[in-house]
Amino acid sequence: MQRLLGLIIALIFSSVGLAGPQVTDSIGREVTLAKPAETIIGLAPHIVENLFSAGAGDKLIGVVNYSDHPVQARSIPQVGSAYAWSLETVVAMDPDLVVLWGSGNGTAARSQLERLGIKVYVSEPRELEDIADSIRDFGVLAGTEAEAELNATAFENTIEELSVLHQNQLPLTVFYQIWNKPLQTINGQHMISHVIDLCGGSNVFAAETQLAPRISLESVLDINPDAIVASGMGVARPEWLDDWKRYDSLHAVKRDALLHIHPDIIQRPTARIALGAADLCAQLAEVRSQLP
Repeated sequence: MQRLLGLIIALIFSSVGLAGPQVTDSIGREVTLAKPAETIIGLAPHIVENLFSAGAGDKLIGVVNYSDHPVQARSIPQVGSAYAWSLETVVAMDPDLVVLWGSGNGTAARSQLERLGIKVYVSEPRELEDIADSIRDFGVLAGTEAEAELNATAFENTIEELSVLHQNQLPLTVFYQIWNKPLQTINGQHMISHVIDLCGGSNVFAAETQLAPRISLESVLDINPDAIVASGMGVARPEWLDDWKRYDSLHAVKRDALLHIHPDIIQRPTARIALGAADLCAQLAEVRSQLP
């Protein structure tokens, strides 16, 4: 009944020459609603966080696990994980809008939802500016443009300030370690690599073809980076970061440049990555200050 009413409203808007909110999603699809969404399901933690930044948090009726920021997100019903959520549950909730993570949920899920008449926006932020764009898009779709614009602009201003502050600094070579077993890093297309660039660093594995390639220990030792940065899975500094201390010929070890960043503020493509960038920039600046 609710979806039928929505279709009737859309026809009315169309007949009088009016259009509802319209944006272009991360993969270039035009997403048009008959009216601002009142019920939204976010199918990745970064999506949920960015919806809150857009002022649309109170419109969320479903999220996935690990959607833990802000604290209000923890009380919203969960429909599964970012990689395995329940189609039946999502459809039964009859949302005005579902926001999918392109990498996590895939195109098959999008097609299924659209065949059932559910509006879908695909989120796939890869550049820092994509975060602000997503927040603005969510504001348009939810009818909360004013708050979305405020938060998107604040994020952009912080990133610009960091860029200006660190653009002429002495470059540092940086190895960003996602995990230890297997040893895994990021290439130059990854958003974290863009944060490293922002801080005057240089990702030593930027030229790799895979977004998150596995690498050998020998390759890191050969490159001998100025700093090694890791986040891990939890809040605490990963114990395996200190494993590098056994290789005392490494510049990063000699300069005490085994750095840790809280994963939620560097690995999630949300406005909080500005906090992660500020933290990383400050730590690299300290390493730089110790150079002869």
